[in-house]
Amino acid sequence: MRSSPQRALRLLTVAVVGLAGVAVPLSAALAANSVTVYYATGWTGANIHYQPTGGTWTPVPGVAMDETACAGWKKKTVDLGTATGLKAAFNNGAGTWDNNGGRDYTVGTGTVKVSGGQVTAGNPCPGGGPTDPPGKQAVVYFHKKTKGWNAANIHYQPTGGTWTPVPGVAMDETACADWAKKTVDLGTATGIKAAFNNGSGTWDNNGGADYALGTGLTTVKDGVVRANATEPCTPEPPDTTAPSVPTGLTATAEGTTVKLSWNEAGDDIAVTGYEITRRKGSEAPVTLTTGTNTVYTDARLEAQTTYAYTVRARDAAGNRSGESAEAAAKTGDAPPGPAKGSPLGGDPREDSIYFVMTARFNDGDTSNNRGGSQHTASGNARNDDPMFRGDFKGLIDKLDYIKGLGFSALWITPVVLNRSDYDFHGYHGWDFHRVDTRLETPGATYQDLINKAHAKGIKIFQDVVYNHSSRWGAKGLYVPPVWGARDEQWKWLYSEKVPGKEYDPMEEHQGDDPEMTARQNEMAKGRPYNGDLWSTAAPAGNTCRDYGTPTQWKSPEGFTIHNCQWPSPTSGMFPAETYHQCWIGNWEGSDSKSCWLHDDLADLNTENKAVQDYLIDAYNKYIDMGVDGFRVDTAVHVSRLMWNRRFLPALQQHAVATHGDKGKDFYVFGEVGAFVNDKWNRGSVNHSAQFYTWKERREFSPDDARAVVEQFDYENLMGTGNQPTTDNAFLRGNAYHAPDHSKFSGMNVIDMRMHMNFGDAPNAFNNGKDSDDSYNDATYNTVYVDSHDYGPNKSNERYTGGTDAWAENMSLMWTFRGIPTLYYGSEIEFQKGQRIDCGPTCPLATTGRAYYGDHLAGSVTASGFGVVSSATGAVAQTLDKPLVKHVQRLNQIRRAIPALQKGQYSTEGVTGQMAYKRRFTQGAVDSFVLVSVSGGATFTGIPNGTYVDAVTGDSKAVTGGTLTITGGGKGNMRAYVLSLPGNPAPGKVGTAGPYLR
Repeated sequence: MRSSPQRALRLLTVAVVGLAGVAVPLSAALAANSVTVYYATGWTGANIHYQPTGGTWTPVPGVAMDETACAGWKKKTVDLGTATGLKAAFNNGAGTWDNNGGRDYTVGTGTVKVSGGQVTAGNPCPGGGPTDPPGKQAVVYFHKKTKGWNAANIHYQPTGGTWTPVPGVAMDETACADWAKKTVDLGTATGIKAAFNNGSGTWDNNGGADYALGTGLTTVKDGVVRANATEPCTPEPPDTTAPSVPTGLTATAEGTTVKLSWNEAGDDIAVTGYEITRRKGSEAPVTLTTGTNTVYTDARLEAQTTYAYTVRARDAAGNRSGESAEAAAKTGDAPPGPAKGSPLGGDPREDSIYFVMTARFNDGDTSNNRGGSQHTASGNARNDDPMFRGDFKGLIDKLDYIKGLGFSALWITPVVLNRSDYDFHGYHGWDFHRVDTRLETPGATYQDLINKAHAKGIKIFQDVVYNHSSRWGAKGLYVPPVWGARDEQWKWLYSEKVPGKEYDPMEEHQGDDPEMTARQNEMAKGRPYNGDLWSTAAPAGNTCRDYGTPTQWKSPEGFTIHNCQWPSPTSGMFPAETYHQCWIGNWEGSDSKSCWLHDDLADLNTENKAVQDYLIDAYNKYIDMGVDGFRVDTAVHVSRLMWNRRFLPALQQHAVATHGDKGKDFYVFGEVGAFVNDKWNRGSVNHSAQFYTWKERREFSPDDARAVVEQFDYENLMGTGNQPTTDNAFLRGNAYHAPDHSKFSGMNVIDMRMHMNFGDAPNAFNNGKDSDDSYNDATYNTVYVDSHDYGPNKSNERYTGGTDAWAENMSLMWTFRGIPTLYYGSEIEFQKGQRIDCGPTCPLATTGRAYYGDHLAGSVTASGFGVVSSATGAVAQTLDKPLVKHVQRLNQIRRAIPALQKGQYSTEGVTGQMAYKRRFTQGAVDSFVLVSVSGGATFTGIPNGTYVDAVTGDSKAVTGGTLTITGGGKGNMRAYVLSLPGNPAPGKVGTAGPYLR
């Protein structure tokens, strides 16, 4: 998966992160309407450049700090009016700035001093008010509960001093259940830098910046530092006041769905959510919970049935209001049941996989092409190349091309309705229940593709995303309201609201609004309707901080950016129940499982039942349609525990319940993005691909949020040396043995280590062997050289090792363990050396995601897998390329030899750079093969008998347990099959080609 940046509001992300994603200390509130700032400096003069909360910044360079203070300090008192504090940066008037490393300083009211990057309360000048006492102390409270930690250490460095030894000092002083406390004697130091950890390798170091803490009592919670705070363990008086009763409840039925809305309730502190009671006849009432939104959609109800509803409000203390007045609605007729198909079934290792980006493969119907708002800016318009160009009809039209190459499985990018400015790849899911309209046409729906692929014996593996939704949330789960205004700056971005109208990417703005200027129309062109998202006034139940307040930031067009104009995890825009609330700081830390990857990938709280139910229900639909498996995007960013506890059992159970024995063959392979060359991802088992193939080995808390923390800490503590191992992929001598899958999680994985090491085939082979004892069963690994994200060694370019190297890579993938997978176009070295993805900053035609259909023009008919009976036009020329001939024959050979598909392997008694023996035995099938890729090899200790090479037809009689193969040249190979009673060697398979000869 790889997301693409958005052009027109690119700096909005920067603004939100800069304002909300970085926490700096707040001063004590000592005065109501002003703040006196002391700044420590050796400058002759100093300016303070500031922005009161909710206000605007002073003109650069700010206001001179010209009031007399004392030696080494400058001073300025700022009248705040109604503001509660300010952001500030300092400069010497000659271009030298102190802006806290780009984060600015945040101060409240009262008297504060800024020194060494720290903000603390107090007056540093004698006689001017309270000064720092002798023998200073830092009393630090760390909120361990939000981290799920049982204990905490503080690792710190006094100003001018040295760091404590790792992991630091235990915060062992008595505090209270949620907080850990430590008092640090500072001596002459003015503060400390600090980081916290749980003693088991999990750290909170403020995203790598550490925390700057001053004297007095400081609290650290959720990345926010509060200086001179109140004692957090002092119990507050209990909240016993219930919220007011919600009013104005209405219920409206649409088919088997009822939509509810009501007026916001009030509370002395805050309403944290609502409880809806649903009643049907004499049945027991059902309670539904929701967040602070005052609308709710109750779906999948019975047809022609009356439902009555009441709603009550709740607060954080658990107080509940009385029930509202009742509202009722009668549902209509049930919609037609979804079309269903049936999977092909069968062992997925018998397949080879062809991977396409549907929107870039082949254009079957130009009427559904869409360029989006970036069509002109990206340069795609110059090439008449809309981002959504290929479609299901284009795939259906070229299924014979894929079969003619010899592939029996097709991996396609996500099909759900996307919502982003550059979302042709499919990873910005908006409505998970609906297929993207830019891919379908009448007679060529997704169901049509599945059915027609199956009719040709081709499986469909659908790319799915559980980790995140689009930046605009997920329809039916949560959609964040964002600030917007149709003023002269922004009306090009915001659609005029139309009651009841919803997002439809097929309807793009044409850039011809007479109420807009030519420039505004140019910026608006290509944008679909978004009137359902924005509001100038903060909507009821809004939780986003400083809604609509102008910031200091400007868009690339020079327009003022406002708070809550752009999605962010740290602004309060998304509720914690359904979305995580942070940015990833440590890619090998626990935050990689519970924070956002990117601003356009809103990270779903997969520990929440409502999220789990939404995803499970959505993807069950595609299982019903008959897809044969899922490729799971960003699987590593969801805790393995959630896969094992919730998602994998749900999809396995549904597949079997719906499709019986065929459902048992449903193939799941996850993208566990370990982009390193070693066996374990920088020593972190929780971030390594093989880890995801195993079940949990102990019980954890029944609470999912707590359990994922417990599991992460437990497995990190166990480390790489205490993970399960297996010989499921290995022969015992020359004998195949029944694999033990009793501890299999249900998720197979993309072989990231081989992928990363495919700079050359021998390197990939040796690295693959080294990892295979740590997968549950490496024979199920998905193996590829490059993809839509990266080439080997995390290269940003499509593989460019040369035709001979490609042939060698393919020969290895098609005969070694695992399921060979080819990214579209690699069979002709399509776009070799081109950057794979650069978002909308360059035309797609110049990237590894270029349109492929020009190479497929004409007709093609496949008479079998790897066999083309006729072809005309450009596709005939494509099919005549040397690597096409190579992959066709490899597929024929692999299909003829069960050991190459499903066999265990061994290199025992084998000499040669890439040589191995494989065997598969089951029922009446016994298949044993000796393989050598590119070079020669000698096999000793093998069974005597007659061996026949599937490449040349050469036959060798072995009487002394030894067989020697001579080298065939780079990319060539030999596959000598033992001819056994009831299992004769197939002999020469296919005809000699440019490499296999």
